[in-house]
Amino acid sequence: MNSGHEIPVLGYGVYQTPADVASEVVQHAIKSGYRHVDSAVAYRNEQPSAEGMKKSGISREELFFTTKIPPKDMRYDTAKAHIENTLKITGFDYVDLYLLHSPYGGKENRIGAWKALVEGVEAGKVRSIGVSNYGVHHLDELETWINETESTQGKGEGGVLSINQVELHPWLARPDIVEWCKKRGVLMEAYSPIVRAQKNDDPLLQPLAKKYNKTPAQILIRWSLQMVSMPCSTICILSPS
Repeated sequence: MNSGHEIPVLGYGVYQTPADVASEVVQHAIKSGYRHVDSAVAYRNEQPSAEGMKKSGISREELFFTTKIPPKDMRYDTAKAHIENTLKITGFDYVDLYLLHSPYGGKENRIGAWKALVEGVEAGKVRSIGVSNYGVHHLDELETWINETESTQGKGEGGVLSINQVELHPWLARPDIVEWCKKRGVLMEAYSPIVRAQKNDDPLLQPLAKKYNKTPAQILIRWSLQMVSMPCSTICILSPS
């Protein structure tokens, strides 16, 4: 990533995973080979997801944890509070990746929340930061603020944008966002890469599955993995479906 840290190519998302089973499913995911767990404050399962990571038997240094500032709390003060609370309830010394969940709240609040993430990195509480569900308009807004901040305060003072996490698959390829991120070395992180299994019978997908003797999900994951070679993308599976 632009931050200098590495992120696993595949990730396991716990969106809509009930808190009472999150620890168990995270342990199973790690046992199956995943090393990246993607949670969010809004999912209400940060703590049990972290618990599952700890119980996996894999060292913290080999695991990667993502969480996100919730859309309804996109402000400087609430973002600062969420960073502190994430560390408190997970028991982690740092968060590998903290994202702004969505570009809600208006420009001032979006930038305020971003500043909180930047300060989290400076304090060693967060290693890498990014955004989620950002289109080109909001990416331009953030880039402008980062550049203006660096011009007056020095390089790096505006923070380093490493990730833009969006829904990304053949039916939602988002070429404008991909191109924007590619030019700047920002990784595209795909959620719903297998389209929640809603396209398994699609007439465009079925012939490929039969031709290569693979499941529709395998074909779609391969599509995402091949985007990594662009190089502008990583893929994060954020739903069991």
